[in-house]
Amino acid sequence: MIKKLHHNAYRCRDSEETRRFYEGFLGLPLAGTLEIMETKSGRKTETLHTFYQLDDGSYLAFFEAPDMPFEFNDQHDFDLHIALEVELPVLEQMLAKGKAAGLETRGVSDHGFIHSIYFRDPSGYVIELTARMPEHDQAMDPSTNEARAKLDRWQAAKAQSATS
Repeated sequence: MIKKLHHNAYRCRDSEETRRFYEGFLGLPLAGTLEIMETKSGRKTETLHTFYQLDDGSYLAFFEAPDMPFEFNDQHDFDLHIALEVELPVLEQMLAKGKAAGLETRGVSDHGFIHSIYFRDPSGYVIELTARMPEHDQAMDPSTNEARAKLDRWQAAKAQSATS
């Protein structure tokens, strides 16, 4: 059975820029690095894999792989974003910190069950800091929130649109 998330991994443009953002700005300690000089298939490479630790013991990880082409884009929130949970007072502090640092900073967005602010990291990923509101647990409880029924309605509407 799956216990919890160990890490999510993403490409990065530059490991030091990434460290300055995740460790220096967000406060996630650099917990480990792995230098990869050869892949399991035997291909030579020069790749650095870095890991930044969250309070729950999980990690955000990044690969800097200059020998492997990758197109970095400023990601749209709907395409890719990384949401990290903080306490509510931290949102206002981090919003001010982001603006003072000259980072692309948005928010506070009220999603009902969470409030969120957003930054863009040096590789173009949207980073969301989110705080739970009192309605959070009820909104995320599949026994009462009708999540499956809403998904089924969504799928049925898509099928109907496709045949129209």
